Amino acid sequence: MSREARGPRIVFWRHGQTSWNLESRFQGTTDIELTGQGVLQAQRAARLLSGLRPDLLISSDLKRARRTAEELAAVTGLDVQHHEGLRETYAGSWQGLTNAEIRERHPEEYAAWAAGEPVRRGGGELSTEVADRSVPVVLEAVAKLPENGTLVVVSHGGTIRTMLGRLLGLEPPLWECFGGLSNCCWSVLGKGARGWRLLEHNAGTLPQPVIGDDT
Repeated sequence: MSREARGPRIVFWRHGQTSWNLESRFQGTTDIELTGQGVLQAQRAARLLSGLRPDLLISSDLKRARRTAEELAAVTGLDVQHHEGLRETYAGSWQGLTNAEIRERHPEEYAAWAAGEPVRRGGGELSTEVADRSVPVVLEAVAKLPENGTLVVVSHGGTIRTMLGRLLGLEPPLWECFGGLSNCCWSVLGKGARGWRLLEHNAGTLPQPVIGDDT
């Protein structure tokens, strides 16, 4: 992807691996640290992303995102701005449960969510509410970019999906058309004549299983 592309770009970068990812536990807003492998993933990805010469770096304030962002800050010299609005979806009673436990304890709620209905998983947030709090944070940062600048947003799989859908102007039922991001992979939006365009999705590595809250 050329640095010479016209217009601003947004790189949405998912955090590295956590122990709850490996256990298929729904993390949501629970503040889980990266594993050692997750740190290595962040270091590798940071070296690649530094080649884009990003101008601004913002991150969720949860530990797994903060630690991931630190690696890019270390190789670029950028300061990291942390935002609560970039956190993962709050999912109430689902948080801490494995996928199998969620299916067993909340079968009707899970079935409705799987069918694409707007569901407050575990009594938590709707995906549209996640977009309502996260997208303004991103657009505020975009407004501070230099001409043809690049913003890196370190966040979470589910939240990134909602931001992509909202910024691309898709109706919420269509947001699920975006496959999940693997740990420490990213998606890129560029500003075209008619709005934001998806330039890359789940970039950064050979295909790997996606393990996270949005699967």
